[in-house]
Amino acid sequence: MDIAEHPLLPDQWQRVQAAIGELRPDQLLWLSGYLAGRATGGAPVTAAAAAPTGPAVTILFGSQTGNGEELARQLAARAQERGVPADLKNMADYNKSALKKEKLLLLIVSTHGEGDPPDTAQELHEFIYSKRAPDLSGLRFAVLALGDTSYEHFCKTGRDFDERLQALGAVRLHDRKDCDVDYEADAAEWMEGVLAALGPLLQSAPGAPAVSAPTPAATKPAWSKQNPFMAPLLECVNLNGRGSGKTTFHIECSLEGSGLQYTPGDALGILPQNRPDLVFALIEALDADPDTPVQTAAGEQPLHEALSRQYDITTLTRPVLTKYAAHHPSSELQQLLADDHHKQLIEWCAGRDVLDLLRYWPVKGLTAQQLVNLLRKLPPRLYSIASSLEAHPDEVHITVAVVNYHSHGRERSGVCSNYLADLDEDASIPVYIHENRNFRLPADPAVPVIMIGPGTGVAPFRAFIEERAAHGATGPNWLFYGDRHFTTDFMYQAELLKYRRDGILTRLSVAFSRDQAEKRYVQHVMREEARELYRWIEEGAHIYVCGDAEQMAPSVHQTLIQIIADQGGQDEAAAEAYLKQCIKSKRYQRDTY
Repeated sequence: MDIAEHPLLPDQWQRVQAAIGELRPDQLLWLSGYLAGRATGGAPVTAAAAAPTGPAVTILFGSQTGNGEELARQLAARAQERGVPADLKNMADYNKSALKKEKLLLLIVSTHGEGDPPDTAQELHEFIYSKRAPDLSGLRFAVLALGDTSYEHFCKTGRDFDERLQALGAVRLHDRKDCDVDYEADAAEWMEGVLAALGPLLQSAPGAPAVSAPTPAATKPAWSKQNPFMAPLLECVNLNGRGSGKTTFHIECSLEGSGLQYTPGDALGILPQNRPDLVFALIEALDADPDTPVQTAAGEQPLHEALSRQYDITTLTRPVLTKYAAHHPSSELQQLLADDHHKQLIEWCAGRDVLDLLRYWPVKGLTAQQLVNLLRKLPPRLYSIASSLEAHPDEVHITVAVVNYHSHGRERSGVCSNYLADLDEDASIPVYIHENRNFRLPADPAVPVIMIGPGTGVAPFRAFIEERAAHGATGPNWLFYGDRHFTTDFMYQAELLKYRRDGILTRLSVAFSRDQAEKRYVQHVMREEARELYRWIEEGAHIYVCGDAEQMAPSVHQTLIQIIADQGGQDEAAAEAYLKQCIKSKRYQRDTY
């Protein structure tokens, strides 16, 4: 523009140019609306009045424990900061018929169990692989996949969505990123890449929907995974009786002064430490000085401190072995890492740790820094919260089974369970609240609730019962609980029986697997109670399952299908469809591990 064509004085024009020179396009759009509002004496005009910005972006998340949902919300917030219109949806709530109309689609999805989609993503996953899947040649998309490299089918669901959408004609807006348990940095990088790729499309597309002026991002919680609250330990009680083959602790911590809030169904995140004996055995195998300084993501630290707090030294994964192979030319190791030996790799890693790796394939001269560069970050552990804030203000309770076992000639210990078991009575624990919106009591207190939680799976149901009791919920409650022995392993027995006597727990059905010749599990009791169980389901009961994802949860799921089929006079396919509808309507929720 020629300076003579505008009403500004030369020095004003120069100041305006200097002020706007560093602004992003979305900031310029907002500023133009703001100035238009000032000129007319009214409220700021939205950016839409100044210029269109492009088609709306749909963000879909499929999450079992809440990580995917949290990342999707972060992505939506970042998009909002840049003036990008984003429609955030849970895959469970997404209308599949809308898929063929999408222009820009961002997916964040986790992999559950042995390569399965999370419950909330199952229906959409099945749809895109069905004959009804539409042509998607007009779609641009990107996928963020969450998983765990210690599992054979790492990020399989994310890969499925990525590959299938491309097969249906869609074009990648940005490359898929596969994230391990330490996902924050990779996820942030992917988000920045996606938003950068969206910029040109949004600015050039005609007929764009309106975009409101950007609003500030939501305030981050004071305490988080990156900044945990040091919660004083109040109590640690062994729930198993004398003679039990297990040790399970009920642990209570104070949240006083933290401002932390939680809802039954949420989890408590704990940042553990590796066992000192394993740390120093690893340093000895490396032939290093424990005080050798190493560079970590948290800055320079002594080697023993880094191995104690920063790095996972108990889990072997493909990336760890791949990095280690660069220091060791073993043909056996190379064979394990070959694509056609993936199952052998998983089998070799099972029950072994980094100390085994150094002893099995020793590398002369491997430095302390080279060792820590091989390792992934020590992930926090999540425990289902076993308390209600209504019943225990400023407290949080968890149920922790101590893990110890023998493997490959050595005694092994679970990282977090033994860290907690070894704490002094005046200790404080680094914690944060992990929200899980996919495991929630029904909003209507009159709705019946069925809870299936053997072993430590009973933890969230203790919280559910306390919450329902505190609010005077009128809906009936039914708990299926199981463990090994009635006399030594009936956790929370006194509490549960009191709730039963008081009528808060309407029904309590138990199974103790080793109190008779043939093992008896909660699934057996469910079949025995099939008629009444089906009646509750037909009357609108919400079903909750918590516990082992590998065996218990699939077996309970199949038992529910059989009960619905038998009692409802349906075939198995119809019963399975019935249960899927319960998932979609959030009447069937699972918290498995």
